Amino acid sequence: MLVLMNQQILLAQIEEVTCELGEPDCKMTEPFILSDDLALTLQPWLINITTNNTFMIHSDKILTITEPNSKLRDKYESLVKE
Repeated sequence: MLVLMNQQILLAQIEEVTCELGEPDCKMTEPFILSDDLALTLQPWLINITTNNTFMIHSDKILTITEPNSKLRDKYESLVKE
């Protein structure tokens, strides 16, 4: 789970990649945004503007990375498998 500097919360598979200075250095696969509602709704990130499921991001845009609780992890895993 990633908390971005803009306060968005994403669940995604993430890996650090080697790159040139100034280029994005993290690869996110299957990112889903966590809504602010009490139902903890997950929806694909940027779904309205792209069909991509892999994104590059600068690590300086990430505030923190943490493990989601089991309920969110299970929900995310069920969506990714579909």
